[in-house]
Amino acid sequence: MRAGEAESEIAAAAGTGTASESAEAGSAEAQAEAIAAGRSRRFREETREARIGIAHEAERLFGRKVSWGVVSEGRKVMFTTLSVPVMTRLRQADRRVLDTLVEAGVARSRSDALAWCVRLVGEHEDSWLTALRGALRSVEQVRAEGPPLLTSSELDQAV
Repeated sequence: MRAGEAESEIAAAAGTGTASESAEAGSAEAQAEAIAAGRSRRFREETREARIGIAHEAERLFGRKVSWGVVSEGRKVMFTTLSVPVMTRLRQADRRVLDTLVEAGVARSRSDALAWCVRLVGEHEDSWLTALRGALRSVEQVRAEGPPLLTSSELDQAV
């Protein structure tokens, strides 16, 4: 959805219904959120031991860590998430942005501030990222259908 579309949708929504209906809709939304959160917490607690066993087995088999989450009432809640250190080079202006987020209390550290920025972009550019991932899958498919890549020794022999 583009910004202009969102604005026209908001205007249309604001033009319909009464104040009490808007309050009821907000209340219904809050109630749905509370129900989903409660179901997610209950599921997390009730399945903890089974999930731990599955995670240990999966980590042993695949050599990778496992993250858990649940979708309830269309809302995704992650129980465990993995953080992996990433080396990055930022210019001073970019570091100032991160430092401002830390100083304002939005994040505890530059690392948290950068993660917050990445999440923000992911939330607001989801359709673009989805299209980009689709394009990458297409590139992978075309590469797989093409001739095999030569190794460096095969390249040396060909020249």
